[in-house]
Amino acid sequence: MSMFDQKLAAGQGVTGTFCHIGGAVAAECLSLSGLDYVIIDMEHGPFTEESAGDMIRAIQLHGAEPFVRTRDSSRAAVLHALDLGARGLIIPDLRSVEEARHLVEYAKYFPLGARGFAFSRSARYGFSPDLKDLEAYFVEVNRHTLLMPQCETVEALEHIEEIAALDGVDGIFVGPYDLSVALGAPAAFATAEFRQALDRVLRACRARGKLTFIYANTMVEARDRFVQGYRGAAVGTDTAFLVKAIQGMLQS
Repeated sequence: MSMFDQKLAAGQGVTGTFCHIGGAVAAECLSLSGLDYVIIDMEHGPFTEESAGDMIRAIQLHGAEPFVRTRDSSRAAVLHALDLGARGLIIPDLRSVEEARHLVEYAKYFPLGARGFAFSRSARYGFSPDLKDLEAYFVEVNRHTLLMPQCETVEALEHIEEIAALDGVDGIFVGPYDLSVALGAPAAFATAEFRQALDRVLRACRARGKLTFIYANTMVEARDRFVQGYRGAAVGTDTAFLVKAIQGMLQS
């Protein structure tokens, strides 16, 4: 059991970050740092599927879990990331319950969904011993794979209870910046409307026993989110950490 799973099982928060720099070395260093998970950002980062696969392997070397934020909610985007070995998927810009149902179909194997099966890296290229019992393999992979649509649009927020209730949706990842924009007050995180939105996501997920993750700018902010009830925080980006570390060195 990974540190990520141990912490969640113990009711602790898990901490990760977004990887924008790219390359297996950067990804490996993020995993080596002690983070619980690393998100390869294919929505905003400059990554191809091939480079993402190299980064997933590098992240797995030192115990962190590799997540991918996909480019979109298409079948190809979901399937490629999972075949490469991603532990979890974060899906941006979700707009409807129907879209979330399609995501379950793409990301989960029979009988929960209709994920296409292939002898890809996730199945050890056909040499996983678990493949001897394919139905049992499907059940275990479905349990292990974390599908987390983002709540960052008004449409997602308005239907968050239905989305969180779907079998196969394992949690919700809140994108606070885009959500605040959608609510008409960019980066206004202290407004009553924004706080109520965060509380609504928490309630919806708690009611269905689902995970709630959120982006945070700092570890102080992440701790506050953990106290509120969020189970995971993605703190900052590797690009920001790099610049701030050098700025701090120069200032000292």
